[in-house]
Amino acid sequence: MQRVVAFLDRYEQNLPPVPPVIDWSQTPAARWVGQGDGGWLKPLEVTAGHGLADLVGVDRQKALLEANTEQFVKGLPANNALLWGARGTGKSSLVRALLAAWSDQGLRLIEIDKGDLVHLPALVAQIADQPWRFLLFCDDLAFEADDSAYKTLKTVLDGSVEATPDNLLLYATSNRRHLLPEQRSDNLGASMVDGELHPGEAIEEKIALSDRFGVWVSFYPFSQEHYLEVVRHWLTAMAVEHGLEWEWGEQLQKEAIRWAQARGNRNGRCAWQFARSWVGRELLKK
Repeated sequence: MQRVVAFLDRYEQNLPPVPPVIDWSQTPAARWVGQGDGGWLKPLEVTAGHGLADLVGVDRQKALLEANTEQFVKGLPANNALLWGARGTGKSSLVRALLAAWSDQGLRLIEIDKGDLVHLPALVAQIADQPWRFLLFCDDLAFEADDSAYKTLKTVLDGSVEATPDNLLLYATSNRRHLLPEQRSDNLGASMVDGELHPGEAIEEKIALSDRFGVWVSFYPFSQEHYLEVVRHWLTAMAVEHGLEWEWGEQLQKEAIRWAQARGNRNGRCAWQFARSWVGRELLKK
């Protein structure tokens, strides 16, 4: 009997976990866990993160995505969205800020890895009858040249006989505009027809995927002025949070610029990291 019990214990350890029953009225976000040909939803603990007001200098991008999200939440026609551009400029933060802004009106978020997008029919089956509005969020979506998974995604987005339900929308972020690496050799297939330039099949294939997204939101590298504006915002927010008195001056500005130069990049993430470091040091002195 001891051997039988030990065997059963080992067997149970290899069994997949029992999927939890999600109460969406208390769960604003979940993560899709792929398993076999399907998967299950794991509820996430959502903490207070960056709000829309914390995204400084990207007003055009916020307006585009806010309008599309408001249409979706209110049951109006809306498009899948691709947020692409320079790293650390607020793409992922904007999506999470939208959840915080619209969760009280029925918006819910489901995180999914790009490899699990093939399980979309199984995911849809679990949420199709729900009264909530679901954002399917795929962060850092990109494919390599020999990755055939992008063809599956094309079919999932716009090409399947089975239509995606009205309560589901895909928001993806990427550093690549067309989600695939673009090679110089791709242009060799281009041709001139009656004076017009026609791209080759390789380019058409790569553009076809990003065309599935009805909304493109572009994020560009920060100028120094934009970077310093974000630094001042985060210094102000963190100083208020910790009761720290501070004053913006030339010395602090030079320190923020040196911080960015040491990392070879100026963006919102870099500004936030500098503010955390500086405020932490000042609090430690006290």
